[in-house]
Amino acid sequence: MLHVVLYQPEIPPNTGNIIRLCANAGASLHLIHPLGFELSEARVKRAGLDYHDMACVHEHSDLEKFFKDVMPRRLFAISTRADVCYTEVQFKAGDALLFGPETRGLPQALLDSLPPEQRLRIPMRPNNRSLNLSNAVAVIVYEAWRQLAFEGGC
Repeated sequence: MLHVVLYQPEIPPNTGNIIRLCANAGASLHLIHPLGFELSEARVKRAGLDYHDMACVHEHSDLEKFFKDVMPRRLFAISTRADVCYTEVQFKAGDALLFGPETRGLPQALLDSLPPEQRLRIPMRPNNRSLNLSNAVAVIVYEAWRQLAFEGGC
């Protein structure tokens, strides 16, 4: 199983879309507080449709608590400020994929705490800022799941 980790997400519909994605891909979703919304908000539920009951969603007070509770195999931080393309990694079951808040991305100090090979980027055209968070999560999750032979899928 893969772990999708949203660090302080801010936009309810993005999280709702990611709940739906995780339900369909068999990944667990971890939300690191503070959140920019309440999970019970209608916008989260609307975007996630009826997938909330099929998704495995966990909340953690901070990133340290996530590490203590989950003990992921490896952590990959996804950032526009990384140098390694996500396709250069061989993902493994138990890996955690960390995504930052929509308006500011992951803190630089957090990125700097990881080895360069664990900081991944999605290629984009020059001078573009970033992809939508739920789209970025989908790109990485489906590549990782593909590498795992779509384990648990049909």
